[in-house]
Amino acid sequence: MKSLVQYRLFLSVLTCFAIIAASKNSQADDWPQWGGPKRDIVWREKGIVKKFSTSGLLPRVWSSEIGEGYGGPAVAKGKVYVMDFVDRKGNTGNERVVSLDAVTGKILWKQATKVSYRIGFPAGPRCTPVINDGRVYTLGAMGHFFCLDAETGTEIWKKNFVEDYGTQLPIWGMVPSPLVDGNQVISLVGGKDNALIVSFDKKTGKELWRSLEDGAVGYSPPMIYEFGGKRQLVVWHPKAISSLDPKNGKVLWEVPFRVKMGLTIATPRKVGNRLFVTAFYDGPLMVDVAKDGKSAKMLWKGKGTDERSRDGLHSIISSPWMNDRYIYGVCSYGEFRCLDAKTGKRLWETYEATGKGRWWNAFVIPHEDRYFIHNEQGDLIIAHLSPEGYEELSRAKLVEPTRPLRASRRNPRKVIWSHPAFAMKSVFARNDKKIVRVNLSAEPGK
Repeated sequence: MKSLVQYRLFLSVLTCFAIIAASKNSQADDWPQWGGPKRDIVWREKGIVKKFSTSGLLPRVWSSEIGEGYGGPAVAKGKVYVMDFVDRKGNTGNERVVSLDAVTGKILWKQATKVSYRIGFPAGPRCTPVINDGRVYTLGAMGHFFCLDAETGTEIWKKNFVEDYGTQLPIWGMVPSPLVDGNQVISLVGGKDNALIVSFDKKTGKELWRSLEDGAVGYSPPMIYEFGGKRQLVVWHPKAISSLDPKNGKVLWEVPFRVKMGLTIATPRKVGNRLFVTAFYDGPLMVDVAKDGKSAKMLWKGKGTDERSRDGLHSIISSPWMNDRYIYGVCSYGEFRCLDAKTGKRLWETYEATGKGRWWNAFVIPHEDRYFIHNEQGDLIIAHLSPEGYEELSRAKLVEPTRPLRASRRNPRKVIWSHPAFAMKSVFARNDKKIVRVNLSAEPGK
């Protein structure tokens, strides 16, 4: 009898461990910042659909009203965080941080700051919030930098870059999502006295270090990459690509690359010891970093001289994807292109996933052996990309485009220029009126 009781107890304990293990394995990923968990714009969750159930509007888990904005959402610990612009009178209104329940879409809290936009495209904030260690970090279009309590929205600390650092706002406002690294939060500031980029204590807001001088701020997010076995902070700004020691801001190396109109936007891409960037007017540039990580040089550059003379890839907003052999991205007039990563030579182009027109955009998100592509018309596409070409597998409507854009007199259109978040086996996307959640689990109801 005693052995039977022990055996049953053993089975119960074993079952509990199995349930706990299964629960851990089934936990969905978060998307807690620009680019997702690893800040590299890759979706790694398992059990995702191979094909959509409809070619029309994808069914919503929920839909909630929000205001205008270009910034994408972040998802962490069962909550969604997004920025918007409401109560508009002219170019004055309330720039908000909004938190929603990721399961129901119910708004949990809102934090508002009154602002008057003095920038181009004054239709709301551009930044994706960053959630880390119970805090939310946001950057408004006019340079208001906040650290908020993630549960309540209560202000912990704040900065005003224009007042505190003498920031000369870029033409289209402050954009780059901040970067949390250890005990610091790093942000492009564009301030005077060597304060292009500044590190703050993430808990108190105390300045830890500042670095770089550039008359223009740029719009590209700072990234942490490893070269030569050393962690390096890569900052692509309108004068150069700079590598800094993230501990103190000391410059490790720089490659000059002057970019017209300050349009450093796309996220720099790293594979091995190479680093790739692409600009709307100035085109693509591939950098080769030395094996010891202490120096770098240009490997190749596109031959195109402006947005119309574009042999390679002249991206405006969307970040390309690069592996060790190929680069996939959207060019200045909507051409979806593949380049040879070793030489920059164009291998193919297509308009199947995009459209023709100035500033045309689509976001490319790798997932397993395929890619999710969210284009500016609100389509969500599943496709295979290879050096042989583009192969579309499935397409449906995610959200309706709402932002009027007059890229040319002949081609006015409405667009969505906000990057979606991929978390909880779902996609979270917004336009200027709503934010939605769509379930993309391969198992219905999961």
